Amino acid sequence: MSGELWSLDGWTLLVILAMALVTYATRVAGVVLVRFIPVRGRVAAALEAIPGSVLIALIAPMVLATGIAETAAAVLTLAVAFRGPPILAILTGVIAVVALRAAGL
Repeated sequence: MSGELWSLDGWTLLVILAMALVTYATRVAGVVLVRFIPVRGRVAAALEAIPGSVLIALIAPMVLATGIAETAAAVLTLAVAFRGPPILAILTGVIAVVALRAAGL
């Protein structure tokens, strides 16, 4: 490979660093500004629902678009999650999907 492919001039580096700084500044500004804004009612409920919604959005396609092993393991994991601690649900899901895949499902 030529050295030109991996070379980085000063302006490009400056732009990359500026973009990183702006990204960091917007994130910090959000954390700082939210301290002064009261969050109540529907807004609070919506913010509390975000983690679960993101988790479902990540897991649902895998459960619904893959094979029977993943779907069965997800159902079993969900059942354990309602009755036991999170670590038990995680271990159950991992062991179930490995066992079901090994069984040929």
